[in-house]
Amino acid sequence: MLKLVQHDDLIIDFAIKHNLKYSTMKRILIILFVLFAFSTNMFAKIILPSVFADNMVLQQNSEVAIWGWSDPGETVKIVTSWNINDTIKAKADNSSEWKTNIQTIGAGGPYSIQILGNGKFELKNVMLGEVWICSGQSNMEWSVNHKINNGEEEAAKASNPNIRIFQVQKIGAEYPQQTCNATWTVSSPETMRSTSSIGYFFAREIQQKLNVPVGIIVSAWGGTPAEVWIEKSRIENNPELNKAKYAEQFDWWPGTPGTLYNSMIYPVVPYGIAGAIWYQGESNCENYPIYSQLMKTLIENWRADFKRDFPFYFVQIAPFNYGDKGTSEYLREQQELAAKTVPNTGMVVISDLVDNIKDIHPKDKLNVGKRLANYALAETYKQNMGAYKSPSYQSMQVEKGKVHLMFNDVLTGLKSTGKTPERFLIAGEDKNFVPATAKIEGSTIVLSSKLVKTPVAIRFCFDDTTMPDVFSSEGLPLAPFRTDKW
Repeated sequence: MLKLVQHDDLIIDFAIKHNLKYSTMKRILIILFVLFAFSTNMFAKIILPSVFADNMVLQQNSEVAIWGWSDPGETVKIVTSWNINDTIKAKADNSSEWKTNIQTIGAGGPYSIQILGNGKFELKNVMLGEVWICSGQSNMEWSVNHKINNGEEEAAKASNPNIRIFQVQKIGAEYPQQTCNATWTVSSPETMRSTSSIGYFFAREIQQKLNVPVGIIVSAWGGTPAEVWIEKSRIENNPELNKAKYAEQFDWWPGTPGTLYNSMIYPVVPYGIAGAIWYQGESNCENYPIYSQLMKTLIENWRADFKRDFPFYFVQIAPFNYGDKGTSEYLREQQELAAKTVPNTGMVVISDLVDNIKDIHPKDKLNVGKRLANYALAETYKQNMGAYKSPSYQSMQVEKGKVHLMFNDVLTGLKSTGKTPERFLIAGEDKNFVPATAKIEGSTIVLSSKLVKTPVAIRFCFDDTTMPDVFSSEGLPLAPFRTDKW
């Protein structure tokens, strides 16, 4: 089309002869070209959505979906090079769409897939391995090009034929889209530099530990609220979620529910995946009370679409100075609630990986990717990863003016970055929190204060910016918490 419209002299001559304006003639020619291209492509050969392309990774040892378009009523034959004796057939419906499943074997490649009909399509350099979706807002989107720690050094060694990247273009849509502007690329310094750093580091850890090809579908956009990643009808049909005034909250961004689900998730549904990783929440701090319900809805939505109860691992948002009206501690609390109440999910805590609380984008993306990968390796792939969960609050007991705190996921003990922990607050029935004197005793912590004779509540790093000073012996930070509901 570009070559056609660049022949300005021919367009001008034709316009003069037919008494047409240049701009009008140009539009007519473009429309005719598009119609011609569509008709010849649509009915003279097989068309596949962009997620099926050379260099792609298919989920190993699975029955994976494959779909596309051809002549209405045409029978399409699919032959894979890992099983050339098995021919899969699919018949296109009246709207030209066909869909079927193919069986994959264990990890390996490169393979090829032939799709035969009135036309012929061959997918080359196909790998079988593990496929993960990497989604969320800017911290998931952040790349080496955004000046992460050791970015150029990591990019220089990113050449890896066993890591493949499908980078979905950032674009919104009012209605579900059949395909998206993206293609599969092999990991290289150039492709790694411009994709999600967290996604890449996650993939690298999985690839190295399991020694299998890994493909990541990167679908992330900075500043986006969770609502835009959920099918619109699921928001509208939920009274609790639908009462929020999204247009007012996100009037600086096309943030109506479903906008990015339509264009950045739906086009790859139901591609075979192993799971999803997610880093988002900063844009939902103002409507934090519904966030756990939003995440439950999103996860159920995606699992229904991909026809699998896949694991969903996410990042608890990091400390950041949101100003006087900051409410991020309540958003983090909602994230922890989602992890506890939605099956087959997990949350990694990164409150210690912050170099500047005035920067909403912490520069250490490597360790975020590693923590997500360790969680997946332990939970999904049943690898012995040792400590992969951060300690979290379990219960408290009050004895003679002292509070004894018990925690989940403490394998060998707790430690402090200082002589004693200093980030705990303690309060009585008057709800007045004061700094607590803290002492670590193995896997428990004992708190007290001369100002609080009868303690009833404890808080730890429960604000926008406070970073932790208590860790597991293995180095994972204690998750922020409060024992009250004030």
